[in-house]
Amino acid sequence: MKVHFIAIGGSAMHNLAIALHLEHYVVSGSDDEIFEPSASRLAAHGLLPASWGWFPEKISSDLDAVILGMHARADNPELIRAQELNLRIFSYPEYLYEQSKTKKRVVIGGSHGKTTITSMILHVMNQAGLTVDYMVGAQLDGFDVMVRLSDDAEWIVLEGDEYLTSPLDRRPKFLHYKPHIALVSGIGWDHINVFPTFETYLDQFRLFIQAIEPDGCLIYNTEDQEVVKLVDEADCEKLPYKTHPFVVEDEKTSIITEDGKPIAVEVFGVHNMSNLAAAVAVCVQMGLKKDLVLQALASFKGASKRLECLGESPGAALYRDFAHAPSKLKASAAALRLKYPKHRLILCFELHTFSSLSASFINQYANSLSVADHAVVFYDHHAVELKKLDLMHPDVIRKAFAQADLEVVSEPDALLNLLQSMIEFPVVIALMSSGSFRGLRIEELRIKMGL
Repeated sequence: MKVHFIAIGGSAMHNLAIALHLEHYVVSGSDDEIFEPSASRLAAHGLLPASWGWFPEKISSDLDAVILGMHARADNPELIRAQELNLRIFSYPEYLYEQSKTKKRVVIGGSHGKTTITSMILHVMNQAGLTVDYMVGAQLDGFDVMVRLSDDAEWIVLEGDEYLTSPLDRRPKFLHYKPHIALVSGIGWDHINVFPTFETYLDQFRLFIQAIEPDGCLIYNTEDQEVVKLVDEADCEKLPYKTHPFVVEDEKTSIITEDGKPIAVEVFGVHNMSNLAAAVAVCVQMGLKKDLVLQALASFKGASKRLECLGESPGAALYRDFAHAPSKLKASAAALRLKYPKHRLILCFELHTFSSLSASFINQYANSLSVADHAVVFYDHHAVELKKLDLMHPDVIRKAFAQADLEVVSEPDALLNLLQSMIEFPVVIALMSSGSFRGLRIEELRIKMGL
């Protein structure tokens, strides 16, 4: 099989390319720019394009499929050539469904938690020695590639993203998967550039639930009011879950089993205890015993960049977190406060996504950093320019966060100096963003903290 990827450098796209290469497909691809870690990972498998750009001559009639990434535009020269040759063109979710039609499909949806829940399920399967196909949006310990497609697996576990499919398909990705087991972890408005109202955003999850296979089931979070409202409308088997019981002592978290026994776990925070309960519900529905699932989850260290500890000592800790939507920000902030009640907590959040940089959405962040001793927002004027939005005055940002003492910084060097000046032990600093704070020198911060 010969497959070509248009925009091969995307986080999901490059993983799918590597997965097909490992299954002995002939894989090629193009992109106008590829960042790390995608570039190194593609290069390790001999899949990194020799040069950046779009090359219609790469598109030939002997290709079995062309896979189109969301990053490409509708007027992409390679896409136009593929259309001229009448080749089979797939988005990556369409291709995943095409390759999993005969499998039992588990799809994890929700505005927050879906990467962690999917990762937890895969960790359990790995610990149990069970082989499943999968797609997840973060790097995990014990997995070389974050997509697996095979002929032998009975199940496929998919992280279900509500963002748009491709330049040719404006539907959310998760509507393609048609799950036998669907999960919705929570709903909080996001992606206002494509879902301008909350009701429009909510409709996507309504459609996701309607896409469940006739004999399928819906696992849902009973502690999220918006989810409960949608579930009331659903016509399928419904399996509720809620936050798993837990205790925190001396900065260590333990879950409590049904017979009252504690099991120490690596992850922490109320939101992760909810994620854990969700993963348990899915694994049990897939046929595993609950006590074995809980034991397996004890060794789960978390998904990459999800409250990822970059260094810790008795008096200091530095975290990196992918949090960008208001619900994610609040959950991570609360988790750190719960784990480190006696530490000075410094939360640094980058306004990076289109939604977060938009004056019509930023009020959604009210009180999201209020548990911090010091709260900092990195507001990159260059990012605002790129997204063609209007600049907001720092006072507008402070008012939106409902935090008068909020520090607003626009340059990486100024941010580093500010964070270093705030260090007073014991201290925890969390860098929260889906971006990179425009190249913030994190190593210098780590050294300053003695980590």
